[in-house]
Amino acid sequence: MTDDNRAGRDGVLARKTSEFDRGLGFYDAIYAVAITLLIVNVDVPEPDAWHDLSSLAASGLFYQLAGFALSFLVIAVFWRVNVRLVQLLSALDPATTTANLVAVALVVLVPFTTQGISDPETAGFALPTVFYAVNLAAVSVAQTLMFQIARRKGLEIRPRGRRENRILLIDALTTPLVFLASVPVALLWGADAGKLSWASLLLIGPLSGRLAIRAIQSGP
Repeated sequence: MTDDNRAGRDGVLARKTSEFDRGLGFYDAIYAVAITLLIVNVDVPEPDAWHDLSSLAASGLFYQLAGFALSFLVIAVFWRVNVRLVQLLSALDPATTTANLVAVALVVLVPFTTQGISDPETAGFALPTVFYAVNLAAVSVAQTLMFQIARRKGLEIRPRGRRENRILLIDALTTPLVFLASVPVALLWGADAGKLSWASLLLIGPLSGRLAIRAIQSGP
C-alpha cells in the first residue's frame, strides 16, 4: 500500500499530506509551550535586590536563571531528537501518534520539575533532583519507544537491519541511563552530586554516538 493510499486510512497520517503536517505542527507547538513555560519559574526580585549584583545573587535570581537555561537546552534537544526521528518515518499511525503524545506530555512536565531544582528553597533537597532526572529519563525513553513502535509497524523510510537498530538503540538509551544513575547519587550524596553527574553526558553522549557509528560501519 502506498503512502498516498494509506493517508487517512485507519488513522495513518502519511508524509506529504496536510494531516501529517498538522500532526507535526501540534507536537512542535507543545514543545514551544513547554519551553515558554520555563520563564514562569523565574521570580522577579524585590526592588531592593536590584541594588547590586550581590543582592541579586542573594535573591536567588541567578540560580533560577541557571535552571531556566538548563531546561531550555534540554527541551530544545528533545525537540531536535523528535524532529530527527520523525524525519525517518514515512507516516504516523495511531500507535506511533499515541507514543509521541506520551513523550510530549512528559515534556510538558519539565517546567514543573525544573521549579524544584531551580528554586533556592528546594534546590538543595535530593527529591527535586530525583524527580527532574526521572522526568528527563522518561522523556528520552518515550521518544525511543515511539520510534521503535513505528519501526515495528514498518513506517521507516529506510528500514534498519536488526543489528543496526540494536546498536542505535543502545546508543539512545545512554541518555536515560545517565539520568537514572543520578538518582541513587542524589539520594546518597546530595542534590549537587546528582546534578553534577548529569555533566557526564557531555562526554558519554558524543562517545557513545561515535562508537555506534563505528560499530555500524565495521559490521557486515
